[in-house]
Amino acid sequence: MGGARHLGDALKHNKTLTKLNLGDNQFGHIGAKHLANALQHNKTLTTLDLEGNWIEDVGGRYLADALQHNKVLVIFP
Repeated sequence: MGGARHLGDALKHNKTLTKLNLGDNQFGHIGAKHLANALQHNKTLTTLDLEGNWIEDVGGRYLADALQHNKVLVIFP
């Protein structure tokens, strides 16, 4: 969870990273919440892979809400 919070903080201010693979990192819904918050502010990330995490329905809702505000992320396998 702490790692996702720090990653989320970094992604909020990211100006260069366009692709990020976070597959199989054991993120749960709390980690998804931190990432979702970052995605609302991030303007450069176009590809994000979260396959194999434990996000569940709650985390999925956080991410879905964030994507309403993020028009840059186009590949979300």
